[in-house]
Parts: sequence; C-alpha cells; structure tokens
Amino acid sequence: MTEHPTSFDRPSTGADPTDPRGALLHTPVPADSSGSALPVQGRSGETPPGTDPTGTSEHAQPVAEQAAEADAHRPRPVAEGVPAQPDGGQAGAAQPEGVPSAGTASGDVTAGGVAPGALVPDGGRQDGAAPRRGAEPDRRTGQPTAPGRPTPMRRDGDRLRFVGAATRRIARGMDLDEIVMGLCRATVPTFADAILVYLREPLPVGDERPTGPLVLRLRRTDRIPAERDTEGGFTPAVQPEPSELETLGAELCEVRPGSALAEVLRGVRPVFTDTRAARAALPELLGEEKGLALPDGRRAILAPLRGRRRVIGAALFLRGPERVAFEADDLLVAAQLATHSALGIDKAVLYGREAYIADELQRTMLPENLPRCTGVRLASRYLPAAETARVGGDWYDAIPLPGSRVALVVGDVMGHSMTSAAIMGQLRTTAQTLAGLDLPPQEVLHHLDEQAQRLGTDRMATCLYAVYDPVSHRITVANAGHPPPVLLHLGGHAEVLRVPAGAPIGVGGVDFEAVELDAPAGATLLLYTDGLVESRLRDVWTGIEQLRERLAATAQLTGPDHPPPLEALCDEVLDMLGPGDRDDDIALLAARFDGIAPSDVSYWFLEPEDAAPGKARRLARRALARWGMEDLTDSVELLVSEVVTNAVRYASKPVTLRLLRTDVLRCEVGDDVPQLPRLRQARATDEGGRGLYLVNRLARRWGATRLSTGKVVWFELNRG
Repeated sequence: MTEHPTSFDRPSTGADPTDPRGALLHTPVPADSSGSALPVQGRSGETPPGTDPTGTSEHAQPVAEQAAEADAHRPRPVAEGVPAQPDGGQAGAAQPEGVPSAGTASGDVTAGGVAPGALVPDGGRQDGAAPRRGAEPDRRTGQPTAPGRPTPMRRDGDRLRFVGAATRRIARGMDLDEIVMGLCRATVPTFADAILVYLREPLPVGDERPTGPLVLRLRRTDRIPAERDTEGGFTPAVQPEPSELETLGAELCEVRPGSALAEVLRGVRPVFTDTRAARAALPELLGEEKGLALPDGRRAILAPLRGRRRVIGAALFLRGPERVAFEADDLLVAAQLATHSALGIDKAVLYGREAYIADELQRTMLPENLPRCTGVRLASRYLPAAETARVGGDWYDAIPLPGSRVALVVGDVMGHSMTSAAIMGQLRTTAQTLAGLDLPPQEVLHHLDEQAQRLGTDRMATCLYAVYDPVSHRITVANAGHPPPVLLHLGGHAEVLRVPAGAPIGVGGVDFEAVELDAPAGATLLLYTDGLVESRLRDVWTGIEQLRERLAATAQLTGPDHPPPLEALCDEVLDMLGPGDRDDDIALLAARFDGIAPSDVSYWFLEPEDAAPGKARRLARRALARWGMEDLTDSVELLVSEVVTNAVRYASKPVTLRLLRTDVLRCEVGDDVPQLPRLRQARATDEGGRGLYLVNRLARRWGATRLSTGKVVWFELNRG
C-alpha cells in the first residue's frame, strides 16, 4: 500500500461562478489556525508540528484507501491544461487527483489574482475556514469533502468561465455607455482593483478615415468601493491607497506620432506596465506626474482597444500593492476583454449612426412646423413604433390652398423601415404637388395611386385627403382604405364620419369617391393612422369606438361652450394607449375649425372690361368703410386696381374679387387664365410691368396659385 503526502497544494484560482457579483475578495489568513480541519503546513525545510519527518501522516492511510477505492470505478480526469506548479513539476503528474504537491505554504496568495479566503464553487473557502453550507462532494472525484478542506480548482477553466461571463456582460450593452460600463463592472474587483477606459475623441464611424490628431478622452473609471456589504459571505476588502488608484488619469491625452504611447497602441497586444515601452507610455497617457504613481511590478496592464479598422482607445487594469501581481496568463484575459469591448464599441457607434440617420430621415419627411392657415388651428403628434424602429411609413400634412382653404392629409405606408419612410416621402411630395394644382380630393388620390404603381408593384399605402373651406364651413373628404376621421362637435358629441372606404393606394384600376360634409365652427376633426386604434389586443373598429368615447369624455371636462385645447386633446388621445397597445407607428393630426363669419367676407364678380378696375376700387372702399378699416383704403385701392387690371387684360370670363377680414386683410382676384404672373424689373421705357412690383413693396405677403379653371392672385395687408 502506498502512502501519500499530506501537505496540500494551494488551490487554483479563477472567478467564482456561484458568486452573484463575480467578486473575489482578499482576506489575509493567519499562519496557524487552531481547530482547523486542515493539517498545519510547514515552510520549506521545516517540519510542521505533529507531522512525521518522513513526510507522511497517520491520517494519510484511510484517505488513500478511499481515493483508491473511488478511482477503481471511474476514469481519472486528464491533467492537461493545468498550469505548472511553482516547484517546476506538472500539476497532477505523479499525484492522485485532488492531492496537491507538498512544499506550499498555506498562507500564500494563489495565482491569477485570487487571494486566500475567496469563495469557491462548492461552498468551501480557500483559506481552510468552515464553509457557509454543508459539506458537498468534490466536483472532480465525487468523494465527500470534509468541512474546512479546500477544493482544488483548475485555473485555466476558471479564467475561461470569467472571460465568458465578462464578454456576455459586455455584449449585452446596446450603446456606448452600456458597453463601457459592462467592461468596468465585469472587471472590478474580480480581475482588477481599478480600471481606466480611454476612447478616441471623436470615435470614427465605419470606414471613414479620422482627420486630425489622435486624441484619447477618459471615458470612465471604476474601482473597488470603500465599503462592501457582508451579506452572502462577502468580507470587506483591503482598499488601495487613494493616491495610487483614485487620482490616476488625465481627462484628455493627445497621442503624438512616433511617441512611446503610439508604439504601444500600434502593437495592439496588452503589455505589462513594467516593460520599457509601457513605462515610457504611461506618463503620456496619465500625465507626467500621475504616470509615476503606479504600483511597482506587474500590477498594471495596458491593453489597446482595437476595432475592426483601427485602434479606438485603451484600457488600463490596475491592482493594488496588497494584492498579488498579474501573471502572464492574465495578458490573455485582458486581450479578450479588450477585443470584445472594442468590437462592441464599434457596433454601438454604427448603431448610433443608424439611429441618427433614421431620426433625421423621419424628421425631414414630416413637416417641421404646421402652417398657420386662416380659419383653422392645427396640432399634430408622431410616435415611432419602437425604439429600435425609429422610422415608419406614417405621415401627415397640412397644405394651404387658394381661397383660404387648407388640405389635410394623413397616410400610412405598409411597414416601418427605411424603405417605408422613403416611399412615404415620395408620396407626400406628390400630394403636395397635386394640392398645389388645386385638384379635387378624389383626383389627388387617383394620381397618388398611379405614382405608387410607378414606384413598384408592392408599394401599398392608405391615405385620407380632406379640403376645408372656412368661408363655406364645408369639408370635402376622399378616402383610400384609411380609418375614417372622427369629428368632435362643440357640444361634446363625437361622431365617426361616414366616408367611402375606397381601396388602398397602389392597387390600381379603382375609382375614388369624395363626399362633402358640414364643418361647423368650433368643431374638431381628428385624422389618425391605424396604429392608434388597432393592436394585438383589439381590432380596428373597437379602437375607433374607444377613441370616440375618449374624445367625448375629454370634451365634457371643458363644458359644452368651450372646446378642449388642441395640444391637451392630442395628449389625451395618446394616453388611451395602454401597455402592449403600440404595434405600429402613429401619426395624428387635429384641426379646430374656426371658420370665417359671413360678415367678414365680401365677394364680387367683375366683367372683363376697361371699367372693371375702377369698379373694384369703389367696392373695396365700401367694404373697408363697413369694417372700420379706412386707414387701409389708399393701399388697398392701389393694389386692387393693379391686380384687377392684369386680370381683365387677358381674361375671357368674369373676374372674381374677394376680400376677407381675419387677423389680416386678404384680397383675392381670380380669372380663367392659367399663366401665372412673374415679378420682373421694368425698364425706364416700359409702359407697364410695375404692378406686381408695387404689390411686392406694399403688401405683407402675396402670391399666385394655379387652379384647374385658371389662377388666383392674392395679397395680404396688416390690420392697423
């Protein structure tokens, strides 16, 4: 029977997978502990008390018999991958599994940064203290472990588990701050006592070549906190001196070409800071004074962060003087952490650029500001489908039309992607162009349908196009497969307008029908996309009914004579969306109809004859006198005379003249000639050509709009 040595080898190091924080803390262990289940270890060349000088123990025989009996029924694990022992022999080469070699002091600190007293996966403590739970079997031999006996751990396997857990934590980050924070939290205090992370300023995006010098900015620092809780077996750690770890790190560092820091970063591989190159690079990175405050020896690792194309930063891992120094294998761990962090930062920068492009695309596709139209007030909202889908195919628009009218448009292109947003932008531009031609709503939808078919066979969209006339208090609506609008009356009654559903845009070969409805003053028209009323939890008609009830309930709060404010009404409508109700992006357009009172409108027909300008001046003078605006008489007579003169010169049908009194005085002259007048500089010998020049100088605003039956020239003057 063979007797085995009784001295215990120091346990292997690594991250504790059972530790929820991944922290391996350092606690000094006394050289002799009475009552411990472990035999007392001796120094090299000394004989521990109570131990046979031959190196055997009276308790070694039963242990060897149990190990031999257990090993007879199970294969012995291969010892490959176990790091070499300090005495130069290979671990496990001539010893039974689980029995370390002799000659190791029990108070030694284990390699890889794991100090005695750290927790191990099977519940024991590496310093030989009693475990927190009951004794568990050895994870490699299957034999019961005596209380207080340390369980050997394979350092390579523990490093792999730590690297795997750390990279998973880093990979969970979506943006730059989350990735850098994941690196710091995964590293401190398991691998290092402190870390400094420097990133390039600014960070290059994709394949773009950075311009200017290489500047590193200190992005984040982290260190062991001053106090730690002792729940779950954690013990306070010995803290490093503040002068060594807390005061390190300059805010900005410019890497000069050919400098020591530039050479270390170009080398890409992590290096110990006790090397000549790293020692010369640290003052440049940390500052001339702070670069000399690092602990001596291999207690710091400088790891360049290299992305897919170039170096984007550096990470400095630090250990305090009371903790064991880094080993050569720790350079591999630092390299893995730096590689995964750099690639994650690269992806985060690309994701941020995509999000910026998506935001800019969506912002430019939608109107930046709604126009101020006569007789109507407008408010709008847009919500993307989700944070990861910032763009979509929903849009809204308000387009001023001749005669103080306004076109209200809301549409929805299938999908919420860059392609949907691009198609939406083309359809919105087409709708604005068609609205400028003053086409009827059904004709606008017909041309949009043709445009969608030219863009592709699978380009489908829904759209609702409405034209509001504040003078006649009427609204004309045409629908192309869109949810119907809701009209909230002044008294608080909300109704879903009955408009023909129509086919979606892009189907082709279908006709669109328009209906004309009353739009009383004080009423509010709500146009929306299906994302507001349809979701996985409810169908579209249930959502429309809930929207109608919500509008009616909101109107009751302000009373029957006062409509709710538009902005607050939009917020109330969006509040009806509960958790899980948003499956699509949402576009919302609310229009409050104020209208123009009949007493504020004057309308005449003028025959295209030479006496028409004089008659127009007399009619305008009487209207201004009736409204008490005599101070504008001279300007209005002059401008009306010039515009009417240009109209009757080429018109073949009666010319229309209309004056509107709102917050401004607006004059509109219409004829049957489609050619628009152009402002030009008249020469000294020209007899005409100065009419529009006078209009441009005296009027607040002016313009000309082509109609299907001719054109309208208008101008506005400030009231008093």
